[in-house]
Amino acid sequence: MTTRILLVDDHAVVRSGLRMLLENEHDVEIVGEAENAAEAMEAAMILKPNVILMDIGLPDMSGIEATREIKKKVADVAIVALTIHEDEEYFFKMLEAGASGYVPKRAAPDELITAIRAAANGQVYLYPSLAKLLVRDFLSGGRPADKQVASELTDREQEVLAYLAEGANNEEIATALFISPKTVGRHRENIMRKLNLHSRADLVRYAIRKGIIKA
Repeated sequence: MTTRILLVDDHAVVRSGLRMLLENEHDVEIVGEAENAAEAMEAAMILKPNVILMDIGLPDMSGIEATREIKKKVADVAIVALTIHEDEEYFFKMLEAGASGYVPKRAAPDELITAIRAAANGQVYLYPSLAKLLVRDFLSGGRPADKQVASELTDREQEVLAYLAEGANNEEIATALFISPKTVGRHRENIMRKLNLHSRADLVRYAIRKGIIKA
């Protein structure tokens, strides 16, 4: 299946370089470009890309806010941050806005391509050095969602949580556990409600701290 990609960056030379890189991949199609958040939101609704490569430093609105707005309007699009920012503030805010990946611009081309393919398949990709921030943060128990555990999960909910935290989608979990995708969806809602979690980043942090998945 071909992955349809929208490039969002306010620098034309960056978009041109990304286009040249990605057009060499047989399973990728660049369907559009945007140089600011307004163009990105409009293009996301019209072009229906599978994956958006999103810069954080846009001129009219941050890529974080653009991600949040796009996910409200086009929920099934996966957004991968491609940015110069590698500090915790941007990293966590982007994940909480709904991003499926976070890759620094200094990353090797194959890292970016891996992130795109993971996002297109409903998985989460975090650049290794940034994933360490998530693990460290979660193990410290320092974020609010980690302190507000309402109740323990059932065995089945823990199984579903492990798959979710590792990036599996509902269909993949259903196949692995021999249950229906609708049942997976109910378990997912119960997990989020019981643990007072609000994003996949929260799920990953909880799963690591509880030992449900390994860091």
